[in-house]
Amino acid sequence: MAALGLPLLWSNRMLPGLDLPLRGRTAANIVFAAGYTAVFDGRPNWLSAKGFRWGVGSAALVFAGYVVALAIPVLRRLPLEVAERVPETSTLEWIALHIPVGTVLAEEAVFRGTLDPLLDEIAEPRGAAAVGALDFGLCHIRPAQATGESVPGTVALTTLAGLVFGALRRHTGSATAPALLHLAINAGGALLPLAALRIELLRQ
Repeated sequence: MAALGLPLLWSNRMLPGLDLPLRGRTAANIVFAAGYTAVFDGRPNWLSAKGFRWGVGSAALVFAGYVVALAIPVLRRLPLEVAERVPETSTLEWIALHIPVGTVLAEEAVFRGTLDPLLDEIAEPRGAAAVGALDFGLCHIRPAQATGESVPGTVALTTLAGLVFGALRRHTGSATAPALLHLAINAGGALLPLAALRIELLRQ
């Protein structure tokens, strides 16, 4: 199925092959997502009130977890051991543009807004959920290699995330809920080391 293979080809071969700077990659991801949703009749249903409510609630749980981690010294030190990864740009631009637009909006339009509805039409629910989530996970092979992260670990974690995101989309009928959760995880994760460092400095 072309709808399954194209995201893999784009993320792991075509986009890296373009060798674009960060802003170029963000723009290219949006163009790809727009084309993909147009060709395969995407149905993200961004304006869903239910999707927004569930997305805000899910994001709130994530941020609550981050707050707890910052409040507990042994947990707060963990993000300090992780190198801050804000490539080629400022932290503000990374969090305000590249994460929400180049990553979250593009990926949710492709996977939860387009691929998952297609899979739901041709496969039984559990199979559709598993295939969509695995495709999402495998799309992170090249990004993991580029940052020196464990490829099996990254694929496993992103596949698990894909299962959660897909469940939210199926429950709400909207890609908005998984998009807001996705944004909270990624943006919060980028801010966590900075917040932990600031707290440690204030405590000295």
